[in-house]
Amino acid sequence: MNIRPFNAIKPRPSSVANVAAVPYDVVDTAEAKALASGNPESFLHVSRPEIDLPEGTSCSSKEAYEQARKTLDSFVEQGILAKDNDSAFYAYRQIMGSHSQTGIVATFDTHEYLNGSLKRHEKTRADKEDDRTRHIATLNAQTGPVFLTYRDTLSIAEFTAKACESEPIYDFVADDGIRHTVWKFPLEANEEIVKMFSSIPAAYIADGHHRAAAASRMAKEKNFEGEAAWFMAVAFPSKQLKLLPYNRLIADLNGLSKEDVLAKAKEIFTVTEAENGEVAESRHARMFLDGKWYDIAWEVPADADVVSSLDVSVLQDRFLAPVLGIDDPRTSSRISFMGGIRGLDELAGRVTSGRDAIAFSMYPVTVDEMMAIADADAIMPPKSTWFEPKLRSGLFVHSLD
Repeated sequence: MNIRPFNAIKPRPSSVANVAAVPYDVVDTAEAKALASGNPESFLHVSRPEIDLPEGTSCSSKEAYEQARKTLDSFVEQGILAKDNDSAFYAYRQIMGSHSQTGIVATFDTHEYLNGSLKRHEKTRADKEDDRTRHIATLNAQTGPVFLTYRDTLSIAEFTAKACESEPIYDFVADDGIRHTVWKFPLEANEEIVKMFSSIPAAYIADGHHRAAAASRMAKEKNFEGEAAWFMAVAFPSKQLKLLPYNRLIADLNGLSKEDVLAKAKEIFTVTEAENGEVAESRHARMFLDGKWYDIAWEVPADADVVSSLDVSVLQDRFLAPVLGIDDPRTSSRISFMGGIRGLDELAGRVTSGRDAIAFSMYPVTVDEMMAIADADAIMPPKSTWFEPKLRSGLFVHSLD
């Protein structure tokens, strides 16, 4: 992999806990507004700028992008953010409960995204690409890092661990209890880090497909000149990552009664009543219907390919499409998705409240499955992977100047 250090725009240490914000795409406008309330330094004022505009202003309007640029410039003018004089790499550690992951913050070559060395497992949507491209173009900066992973390399792990023995530049615990710590690598380490990553044949986009696609579109528009040819990312060793399930909610029962849906499920799967929605192993899911949890289990043919073998694929192909009428989960308005971080009580609560008719709790996809699918140039079903903890936005901004 071809990587470079960069002159990051970063928060002053006294403001870092205020600035750091959840990614723009895990909250809607109302949630972003609530999170940023009373905190004028929150990076959500940049990543979700519509929260500072009249109610009803679209997050993809010209006014929103211009507001984001205005706020970013204001943060720099006030000294809340400042551009580092040094072109450097950083180590970024997140601790969530007993789980810890440490990645290297760098800029990656858009050519390698376009030629497939940076591998993808999701399709991107044109409207979301357009949104991020316009955001980058208006700000002349990339404000949210892409989340990458690579197969573990001992030399990089040892090198990073040694750097993390020094004094961090940031160390804070966010409102959700996740600890974020950042170290700046010594400048004399730049050449060694570039060399170590050059031996890695491929990296994988874990999260941030639209950010990577938008950055690559900007690179082409700017003829791959200067900083525009590079995009900001944090790369983690694959064995450190934690995947949570991505659960499914269906708004209605496609004209069927609850008894009909349960009967259909018993024709297709092995169905037993369950005490809760916790899924213990693959080739099982839990279905919440009419106030009860059911375990549904199935077999997969030995010759099935890696995509069709995924639990989310089996559920979609055998039940959601033929029984509940969800023909295309990418576009259907009748299906919604909930990351496992939200918990099973909230999942079941959506059905109990009447907002949805049925819910499915899934077993998480593994990182190895994700990488195997990307290696095969295949695409996973939508909303298959949910990585936690999420990268905080605002800790690093990559200016294209």
